[in-house]
Amino acid sequence: MRFDDQRESDNIDDQRGQRGGGGLGFGGGGGGGGILGFLLPMVMSRFGCGGVAVLVVLFMVFGGGLSSLGGLVGGGSGPSPQIGQPVEPAATAAPGAARSESSTDSFVRKVLGSTEDVWDKQFPAEVGKPYVPPRLVLFSGQTRSGCGAAESAMGPFYCPADGKVYLDESFFDELQQRFGAKGDAAAAYVIAHEIGHHIQRQLGITDQVEAAQARASRSQRNAISVRLELQADCFAGVWAKQSGRLEAGDIEEAVGAAQAIGDDTLQRQSRGQVVPDSFTHGSSAQRVQWLQTGLQSGSMASCDTFKGA
Repeated sequence: MRFDDQRESDNIDDQRGQRGGGGLGFGGGGGGGGILGFLLPMVMSRFGCGGVAVLVVLFMVFGGGLSSLGGLVGGGSGPSPQIGQPVEPAATAAPGAARSESSTDSFVRKVLGSTEDVWDKQFPAEVGKPYVPPRLVLFSGQTRSGCGAAESAMGPFYCPADGKVYLDESFFDELQQRFGAKGDAAAAYVIAHEIGHHIQRQLGITDQVEAAQARASRSQRNAISVRLELQADCFAGVWAKQSGRLEAGDIEEAVGAAQAIGDDTLQRQSRGQVVPDSFTHGSSAQRVQWLQTGLQSGSMASCDTFKGA
């Protein structure tokens, strides 16, 4: 993707070099999607969407509304479920701690800037109100979020409790080496997917989903989560289309990433079998389908993943 002339966003909180401290730690285990794969169904059962926002694991790449979708999942609105105890600010790094600006830093800032430019225009046109961009927190290893502890092993995630995206840039290496998803379009897909979750929060979809999940069975909660994630994929496709920055091969890179991180593909690789009722992000085919829907239409109105729910 072409970002050479793209401005860099200032909505960055650089927490690298800071210590996040205790809090919730997620480790060990195995299963679909990496070290947290088996934990997702349990977290969905107890915490609903708010829990999933914290446990957006490595297979949540490109990572859960649209005003016209207002009543599609039913329920009202309410506070997002909180995980763990109230979060204290992270301890600051020692004075004078070195911070190096890398090409990856610039890439992240430019992609975020591009999402702001696109949604600043698209949001008022399709929704009728201004877009309020999130802040993106860069961290290394571990930090604290409004949803609890943030760790590199979780992969990038959006926390609805504080309205921020959390990213350890080492995930981009994991994306290439573990999942074979190479290229800047695949990496941009990661960020754009999380921004899609922020859009859902602004438009009330996140609250409605959490309300619906509170009344649902475990398998129903998972199914609702899948619809939420697929919509974020579609919104990411809309951004890519409207950005005007796609080059030859970019669509193939993004689609390849979506294919690589579908729940069925990851479960087959790690467990040797596929359990559809446990899906929380969607199959490879579903993720590719909704990413392509956004890419082809360039319109939020096409991202109605809750239709018929």
